[in-house]
Amino acid sequence: MKMLGHRNINTTLLYTQLVNFESDDFHSAVAENTEEARNLIEAGFDYVCTYEHTMLFRKRK
Repeated sequence: MKMLGHRNINTTLLYTQLVNFESDDFHSAVAENTEEARNLIEAGFDYVCTYEHTMLFRKRK
């Protein structure tokens, strides 16, 4: 309540019900070419970065 600056606990309760507390666990995958990258994107993975000539992807569990 104090952190959000609310004077009334009911306002805080309303906002905390709107928050999505998703897990921070991910599946990870590596693509070495554009075809593999395309397949991962179509499977719902998000691009993270490129490292040592490979593309890294992740998707929430």
